[in-house]
Amino acid sequence: MNKTNITHSPAGKFEETRFEKIHNVIFENSTNASIIVAQEIAKLIQQKATQNKNCVLGLATGSSPIKVYEELVRMHKKDGLSFSNVITFNLDEYFPMGKDNLQSYHYFMHEHLFNHIDILPENINVPNGNIEKEEVYQYCIDYEMQIKEAGGLDFQLLGIGRTGHVGFNEPGSHLNSGTRSITLDHITRVDAAPSFLGIDNVPRRAITMGIGTILNAKRIILLAWGINKSQIIKETIEGEISSEVPATYLQTHNNTTFILDNEASLDLTRVKTPWLVKSCIWTNDLKLKAVVWLSQLLNKSILKLTDKDYNNNGMSGLLVEEGTAYDLNIKMFNVLQHTISGWPGGKPNADDTNRPERTNPAKKRVIIFSPHPDDDVISMGGTFDRLVEQGHEVHIAYQTSGNIAVSDSEALKFAEVSETLCKSDTVKNLIKDIHNKKEYSSDTLEVRKLKGLIRRSESLAATRYLGLPDDQVHFLNLPFYETGTVKKDKLSDADIKIMSTLIDTIKPHQIYAAGDLADPHGTHKVCLNSLFASLEELKSKKYMDDCWVWLYRGAWHEWETYEIEMAVPMSPDQVIKKRHAIFHHQSQKDGVMFQGDDSREFWMRVEDRNRLTAQRYNDLGLADYAAIEAFKRYHF
Repeated sequence: MNKTNITHSPAGKFEETRFEKIHNVIFENSTNASIIVAQEIAKLIQQKATQNKNCVLGLATGSSPIKVYEELVRMHKKDGLSFSNVITFNLDEYFPMGKDNLQSYHYFMHEHLFNHIDILPENINVPNGNIEKEEVYQYCIDYEMQIKEAGGLDFQLLGIGRTGHVGFNEPGSHLNSGTRSITLDHITRVDAAPSFLGIDNVPRRAITMGIGTILNAKRIILLAWGINKSQIIKETIEGEISSEVPATYLQTHNNTTFILDNEASLDLTRVKTPWLVKSCIWTNDLKLKAVVWLSQLLNKSILKLTDKDYNNNGMSGLLVEEGTAYDLNIKMFNVLQHTISGWPGGKPNADDTNRPERTNPAKKRVIIFSPHPDDDVISMGGTFDRLVEQGHEVHIAYQTSGNIAVSDSEALKFAEVSETLCKSDTVKNLIKDIHNKKEYSSDTLEVRKLKGLIRRSESLAATRYLGLPDDQVHFLNLPFYETGTVKKDKLSDADIKIMSTLIDTIKPHQIYAAGDLADPHGTHKVCLNSLFASLEELKSKKYMDDCWVWLYRGAWHEWETYEIEMAVPMSPDQVIKKRHAIFHHQSQKDGVMFQGDDSREFWMRVEDRNRLTAQRYNDLGLADYAAIEAFKRYHF
């Protein structure tokens, strides 16, 4: 559902939203949604200005509001929006945390907003994470008083953590809590770990506005983007009020709106199972989704589903349209059956009417884009192996160097080996730079080059193991990534040109790319956007008429069964071969810097995921495979 403004649902929508206890609006993407939110904030600022009043804003940090701040900055510079009457209070800050630290929220707010607008410095309030411990209690009381003296919050912008926290109000926070010091939940620290280059560097405490403080705001908007927020969004919007999910307290506020992108809304009842709340227009995609859901719900294979099963679970309208359960079951079973193929490049001399890929040309030119130097083997190592074995011209394109994911200790090990073999001032300086690196600081250019070379050599070891010639391995080093910090630059024309040049040179029949938008630190999303921009630029080329794009998922998520359009099965031997290819990326095997909330190593989690995909197919009544890699086609 796309909206151009943020309004409450009309009465006619009650049936559709009857499970929901908080008003929410779903947008196609976070960019469009952020612009609408920024426009609401701008309108409020201007209304207050005409009344000669200050506009008091409660602001959030993290990745969710960045595009809102970008749009506010744009409106200031291009449209003349003034912030001279604005007073801001930020939700929270790590403790202890210096204001100049790159990970501080003070630094974040100035970098993304305050340094680019005309707000008065004395009107900016961010909790001070650098005060003495014994001063924190009184400081929090004073922060509350400052908000009250300013007239209270006119508008509060929020994000949401996977624990259900708003601000840093972790599970257990009280409804009436005020600004205070709090101990961070482990999951919150895990989610912050990429920014701090490891969980050990994430502070354990923070200062945060309380739930009571937030609920006193006249208007509240909460932003949530991405599939990794979908489950907590469902719990918050449809669940009971509980201190275990602090965001559910927002159900008691009479002027709150959740702004969601499609992925964040996926677990809401009206999105996940719309047939339970309204009459549906039964598209083929929705039919497949419903039948798979019913099979999984009842733990019955598709061909065993009965008319009664459909009628008892809100799908009587589907049966009216299809005739009988038997007819529908056969149709949907065949759709799933035809997604399975051991020939990801197409099977030569075979009828491809119902196959995922075309038979001709029998030998295809293929580009596998890998955001980091191991995503190719982690996410589609078995398919990669099949494509090479079946004689296709496969090219691997590593979009970024991945240097930031190499630990200092790993880099030091290589530097010390180099010094032993060949003493030089360059190597001595490398070792010195690593030893002298300060906490949270960036690597020197030379250390970054070393870390990039480590990832490059590991990638070549893996591709050679799978039988790929070195001249078909491409290291793109897209400029947006090469900042030396977790925060990356915006996608630029230079990035797109590198991508477009490679595609135009190879003229592929197939492109594989990471479609995992839940990547914890966003690199996958930028890499995918670079591909989309390149495809848009090249789409008029004749060879693009015969180019198909297949999206795979990264290490965190898999396509839902009903979304899969090509399922490539793997034998037990291929599972082992894929594992060994992943093992060549030794710097990423133990103590991975961007582990997420899963303690398993990447090879373990991806094997479990591939086995689960195969098990789901088997549970639906299809063949029993050791593992399956899944893909969804992107139409451009």
